[in-house]
Amino acid sequence: MAKAFALIPAAGSGSRMGAAQPKQYLEIAGRPLLYYALRALAAHPRIEQVFVVLAQDDDRFARGDWREFGAGIKPLYCGGATRAASVFNGLLAVRDTVSGPDWVLVHDAARPRVGREELDRLFGELEQDDTGGLLAVPVADTLKRANRDSRITNTEPRDNLWLAQTPQMFRYRLLIEALRAADPAVATDEARAVEGLGLKPRLVMGDSRNIKVTFPEDLVLAELILGSQGRSTAGRQRKSRLAPRKTKKRS
Repeated sequence: MAKAFALIPAAGSGSRMGAAQPKQYLEIAGRPLLYYALRALAAHPRIEQVFVVLAQDDDRFARGDWREFGAGIKPLYCGGATRAASVFNGLLAVRDTVSGPDWVLVHDAARPRVGREELDRLFGELEQDDTGGLLAVPVADTLKRANRDSRITNTEPRDNLWLAQTPQMFRYRLLIEALRAADPAVATDEARAVEGLGLKPRLVMGDSRNIKVTFPEDLVLAELILGSQGRSTAGRQRKSRLAPRKTKKRS
């Protein structure tokens, strides 16, 4: 079975957040967004190691407390001007660790709530796939196309339309070939780069709670989702502790 590695491009500035620091370092419950993305990936038994691609002048990561992950994560100070460039540079940097047939799961640093179930589903559906694929959810809202004056020009049919999420999972050899050939301005995600080779990545059902923090209001929503997840986990643990133990009947 091929090994699996994760790669998180975290070299961006997050300009749409309008914050004084890159959004991957904005905090929820005292932890940066990046921490939650790392925690989900590092905890999965199929993932050997998580590589974090940082800007070359990043001085925040070294000040963070990542001790719980041990050697399970590795920073790479080779980020580029675009997401595609950062991922490509990261792939080049790990070429002595990751081999051609190995899987690489690329995940957004600003998606703090990817669940174990979604990761299991990704591996389950793609392990034997020739191309690879990504988490995604079907479009539920009505789609409007607008002109420059924000006037509706058309209502678009939403049949067979999906919202792409991450992780996006492809073989190392295929992904680096796709990104080498792609236009970084067009390849806004890894699937788009792979599509450029004429291939058709597989869509794997994701979860609407796997949101990407892009605007300030998203940070509030992410905090609510993570808080709800924490309360649910605590409730299950408490219920397990209070459950009556089974005793053997005496003969």
